[in-house]
Amino acid sequence: MRRHSWPRNRDFRGHAGRRNGERGDAATGRVGDAARGRVRVLAHNGGMALPPDSATAALSESSAAYPGCPVTVVEAEARGVPLRVPRWGIGSALITVFGALVLGLLAAAPLLILGAPLAITAIVGTLVPWISLAGWPLFVTWWKGNGPRIDLGLRLTWSDVGWGALAGFVGLFLAGIIALITQAIAGDFSSAAGDVALDLQQSGPFWALAIFAVMIMVGAPIVEEIAFRGMLFNSLRKKGVGAVWTIIITAVVFSAFHFEPIRFFLLLPIGLVYGWVRWKTGSLGAAMVAHGVNNAPAALVVLVGVPEVTP
Repeated sequence: MRRHSWPRNRDFRGHAGRRNGERGDAATGRVGDAARGRVRVLAHNGGMALPPDSATAALSESSAAYPGCPVTVVEAEARGVPLRVPRWGIGSALITVFGALVLGLLAAAPLLILGAPLAITAIVGTLVPWISLAGWPLFVTWWKGNGPRIDLGLRLTWSDVGWGALAGFVGLFLAGIIALITQAIAGDFSSAAGDVALDLQQSGPFWALAIFAVMIMVGAPIVEEIAFRGMLFNSLRKKGVGAVWTIIITAVVFSAFHFEPIRFFLLLPIGLVYGWVRWKTGSLGAAMVAHGVNNAPAALVVLVGVPEVTP
């Protein structure tokens, strides 16, 4: 009886084959028989909800590769790039999320007390938490790992773009269905970003509205994916959490992080889709594209100011 029919861990599928014929070179750290064996063990242990067995867990402790790691790790090893065993993990993910909450409060409080203009409050209050959401993962992977490109899966190929766009449209479709159900139960509702955008449309300068729209469509997808499908996702997989639970946990944390209870179940399926496309491609770039596609309509509504519509 099969435990799960989806999704099997394909992070290493297609990459192990490239290693055939490579010869080990101890002096330069090139990939050899030992590295190929590592990938075979990791690929064999791709069960969705099962933690890695003792052999795989031991390899994860001595290798930059682990079950569910970004495809960039496998590609780097295949090229013979000497890699360090990453020393970041769940603690770094917690700093990423809770640090953003603390920075948000520290930034917003004085602005509100001093009565700063709405444009400044909206932009600064959004940008400052990003120091932790994106800044900390970028720094800690450079400090304790192999850099953000390899450790977080910062890759963008045409395949990643295609899968990301598809996931983004699926997310929009699911969000639309959940929004209709939520509206039928709770009445009209909007998002926190939509409320800010409406205020900016009515009383803020256009430059602030334009910047806010770009932050929604471009900035938020990059920053939030680095935090949730990057640092948190990889920390969980590195710890041995199965793919299904990793996708679920990151989606729940992503939804809760927005602090909008009425929109929690709207954000949850979107987060699941982002997690799925990160698992499917092994690339954080694909999740960023999906997030950008999903946020694009809201950003356009913010910029154009469609009457009676808020993102």
